[in-house]
Amino acid sequence: MRVISPSFEILTELDKSSMASRIEICGRVCYKSEEKITADSAEPFIKNVLKRKHNSVAEMAVLSIEIAIDQQSYIGHFFEVIPRYFAIDSVDKKVLMITGSVRAFRELFIDNPAVKVVKGITAFLGNRYPLFFDDLKPKSGWMPQTGIKIRKMPLAEVDSLPVAQLAKHRFIAVKFITNRAVTHEIVRHRPCSFLQESQRYCRYDKNQFGNEVTFIKPLFFEDGSPEYAIWEKAMQDTEAMYLELLKTSSPQAARTILPNSCKTEIVVYASLAEWSHIFMQRTSPAAEPSMRELMIPLLAEFKGIFPTVFAEVMSAVRP
Repeated sequence: MRVISPSFEILTELDKSSMASRIEICGRVCYKSEEKITADSAEPFIKNVLKRKHNSVAEMAVLSIEIAIDQQSYIGHFFEVIPRYFAIDSVDKKVLMITGSVRAFRELFIDNPAVKVVKGITAFLGNRYPLFFDDLKPKSGWMPQTGIKIRKMPLAEVDSLPVAQLAKHRFIAVKFITNRAVTHEIVRHRPCSFLQESQRYCRYDKNQFGNEVTFIKPLFFEDGSPEYAIWEKAMQDTEAMYLELLKTSSPQAARTILPNSCKTEIVVYASLAEWSHIFMQRTSPAAEPSMRELMIPLLAEFKGIFPTVFAEVMSAVRP
């Protein structure tokens, strides 16, 4: 049995990676198979994920485009389809700025293949990122649509947007190492994307996990206190029973006895606007103490990276 403290990491390095690498790095957290990442592993990993319709993995990379449309009616037809999971702003009457994940753009085309603006966007992305769209390509290939001009917005341009647009269109990922009670609360934030270590697939009796179960140290009990001793004994007994069950049962069956104190890893990916909402909710004195233990220092780091977005949120934090 191992006991560790909770932690977090803002995955800013992912912003420097290709979208394929980003999706693989985040996706492998679910299976704790990061050791399988090689220079050539992203493509087969992503093809397998898309084939099996593990669509949440394709949410871990977003891109922003600017689209100029000659005819106002085309814009009307686009909004008639109620595009889901996008941040959209009007640059002017005939120019839109759109930010969405690989999954969002894929499903936009799957659900609305006849809409001219949708066809134009998907043709642009399909030619630029064939790995993510080749399985959707029509037999005639991706055909650009007349009257529609699209360009990819580099991240540096997104970072220079005015504060209101920056908050909507800039996404960032955080990896938490925490207990499952905390992640049960984090996943209630619907506009986010999540990938979490899977107890269904991970066998903690294997060498990669040290042949033991890892638990998160509870902040509620002091080391050496009677309460901590009770908690520690419960975790030891649980680990012994879990490892015994694995001798005859699958991980998905054995996991049914694992408690909320189990260590887990979760990648949370969201816009800065959603992170602002999370911090307002989860740094409040009314928030769960284990959540505040993570979110208050995380907010301080976000403020250092994006001061214009988070200064006001930081000022609202109370002990």
